[in-house]
Amino acid sequence: MQRTASARSKFENEDIYFEFDSIRLSPAAQEILAQKARWMRANPGATVTIEGHCDNRGTNEYNLALGEGRAQTAKSFLVDLGIDSTRVNTISYGEERPIDTTQSEDAWAKNRRAHFVIIR
Repeated sequence: MQRTASARSKFENEDIYFEFDSIRLSPAAQEILAQKARWMRANPGATVTIEGHCDNRGTNEYNLALGEGRAQTAKSFLVDLGIDSTRVNTISYGEERPIDTTQSEDAWAKNRRAHFVIIR
């Protein structure tokens, strides 16, 4: 039970990160997504939502679109690894839910992410 809870926690708490103005998956992001796909195959009843996030540079409209692109890119990668698309939802929060509100490159890098939430 502890191991299952630990794996679930890791799934939800390990984000993937993006470069400025990009939806491209880095090799590190691809490895994290491969781990998430393995977890989803081991938990076939699980459904997840991928939240796309951005830093606060750019307009709200642009950042919402960029966040959606990030979430969709992550979803497509999971689907390519065999996860049924009906098990993965996406939403964009753009710049509205920053992890770090400091105005610095380090803060912006933390905010350019896709976050994963297990729905069931």
